[in-house]
Amino acid sequence: MSGAPGPAPDALELAALLCSRVCHDLISPVGAIVNGLEVLDDNPKPEDREFALDLIRKSAKTASARLQFCRLAFGAAGSAGAQIDLGDAQNMARGHIEDGKTSIAWNLPRLLLPKNRVKLLLNMMVIAQQTIPRGGTLTVDPIGEGERMSFRVTASGLNARLPQNIADILGSGQIAASDAHSVQPYYTRLLAESCGLGVKLVAEGESVVVTAA
Repeated sequence: MSGAPGPAPDALELAALLCSRVCHDLISPVGAIVNGLEVLDDNPKPEDREFALDLIRKSAKTASARLQFCRLAFGAAGSAGAQIDLGDAQNMARGHIEDGKTSIAWNLPRLLLPKNRVKLLLNMMVIAQQTIPRGGTLTVDPIGEGERMSFRVTASGLNARLPQNIADILGSGQIAASDAHSVQPYYTRLLAESCGLGVKLVAEGESVVVTAA
């Protein structure tokens, strides 16, 4: 985390930091689409044209998956008090997180939950993914049942690590000023508080666990 911890951002700064975070997630696949189109504009050889088209297809799919995930994890996603299907959340999480390195073991029942609880879950998964930079498995388990269900996300992978700055933000609610990377765990804490929960990140053996309870 760059800079010294400071006071909580106001609503305007929080919105700006979240927008920066979303743009950071989207810039790579969108940039790859632009690069592919530039190759096509140069009248390439057949093999280069096929490479460019494949790049565009894969990057457009990635951009779409990230947009759908960010809309639910960070956006309004329905009116106040809306409920969200955990099955839909699972599909968006798989589209955003699963790749050749990281997989998801989803052990939640399919039911409707209050919007902020589902947003909390998705943000917990983003945090858990950051603890296994070389890939692995995110195991998502319920704590309790029904509308008051909370969650446990276990990240298991080679050299799983506990990012102390993220654990500190989840615990203290302090972030470095103007830091788009720090805002995501801070936002996760806010979501947990809105649900009457606390969220923590701890190392357990060779895994790292994010728990909301």
